Amino acid sequence: MAEFTVIHGDITESHVDAIVNAANTTLLGGGGVDGAIHRAAGPELFRACVPFNGCPTGEARITPGFKLPATWVIHTPGPVWHGGDQHEAELLAACYRNSLALAGQHDCQTVDFPSISTGVYGYPLEEAAAVATQTIATVLAHTTSIQTVRLVAFDDNTAAAYRTAWEQIQ
Repeated sequence: MAEFTVIHGDITESHVDAIVNAANTTLLGGGGVDGAIHRAAGPELFRACVPFNGCPTGEARITPGFKLPATWVIHTPGPVWHGGDQHEAELLAACYRNSLALAGQHDCQTVDFPSISTGVYGYPLEEAAAVATQTIATVLAHTTSIQTVRLVAFDDNTAAAYRTAWEQIQ
C-alpha cells in the first residue's frame, strides 16, 4: 500500500509529481495556498487555468507546474464551511478523491496536499483532517499507481491535527 505522511513545510517547494492547490472556483488565483502556488508557478499558471472557465467545488483540474518543482498542479475548490449541514464533508472528500484520481490518470506516484478548506473557508481543522485522512486511506487502499501522499502543513497545529486523524484510522 502507498505511504501517507504529514510534514511541516511550504507546498510550493515540494519536489513531487503533483501538488494540490486549494483553489477557489475561478481557478484564477486568490489568497492563502492558492495565491502562493500561483505566485511561485508564474503567470503561465494563470493562463493555463483560464480555458477551464472555473471548476465546481469538489471537482479537480490539472495543469503543468511551470516554475514550481512539482510537475503538475491539481486544482480543487474546497467547500466553504456553513455549519456542516450543507454537504461540506461530502464535498471535501470529493476534493481529495477527485484529486487523487486525476493524479493517477497522469501517472503521478507522489502527491502533496495542503489542508483544503481550513483557512479562509472556515472548515474546522479536526473535522477536515478526519475527512481528508479517511478519504486518502480509502483511495490508497484501492490504487497501485500512487506511491506516496503527503499532507504539507503550513503550521504545527495543522500537522498535529492530521497526524492525530491518521493515527485514529490506522
